[in-house]
Amino acid sequence: MRQHLKYKLAAVLCAVLLLTIGVVTSVRRVHAAPPAGESSITGTVKLNGTPPRQRPIDMSKEPSCAAIHASKPVTTENVVVGPSGGLANVVVYISQGWSGPPVVATQPAEVDQKGCQYIPHVSAVDVSQAMKIVNADQTSHNIHPQPTKNPEWNKSQPPGAPPIETKWQNEEVSIPVKCNIHPWMHGYFAVVKGPYGVSDTNGAFTIPNIPPGNYTLTAWQETYGMQTQQITVAAGKPATVSFAYTAK
Repeated sequence: MRQHLKYKLAAVLCAVLLLTIGVVTSVRRVHAAPPAGESSITGTVKLNGTPPRQRPIDMSKEPSCAAIHASKPVTTENVVVGPSGGLANVVVYISQGWSGPPVVATQPAEVDQKGCQYIPHVSAVDVSQAMKIVNADQTSHNIHPQPTKNPEWNKSQPPGAPPIETKWQNEEVSIPVKCNIHPWMHGYFAVVKGPYGVSDTNGAFTIPNIPPGNYTLTAWQETYGMQTQQITVAAGKPATVSFAYTAK
């Protein structure tokens, strides 16, 4: 009897040991440390030459939005250039060389409709990343993205309505979006599979957490199209790159 209990106790201890090893292994897989030597890609996008004049937007047919811009009338945003020649709203993303898992941000990308404008004018998202579209205006909007590689939709959003939540399942750079109620409202959604950045008003962008390797970067701008460059990222050292478009 004692011998039987001894064998039984030994079997229980072995089972507990195996279970502990399995849990530790699982935890290690879930919380694996990021690859050593990751760096970032930083850069600028500039426009050479005289920027095209942006047309003023007449919002008089929507008084609530016109009042928001009374002190500073808005213009179209096809080409937004800062004081130093930096080109804003350019999506820069890794188009080749990325061998890691699909990048999906944990937070939804938010697009606001404020003053009868899309803010930001150009939104970049990962494939399958949640997107939340908000109406901050006192008027209704009708959001109408026009993709070619993703399903098209057209949704009304009255003032105070809940956010419209969506995802894009296919890479597409880029998707024009308009408002069927306010014809001057235009923007773009850029859906990418790899890491990306979007240039600010100074033309600056950053793509963080990039492992060492050789990559192809693609820059997209709504008026001037695409450019590509090759770049090498070394372990622990930020890589820099610059893009330049020529004004038309």
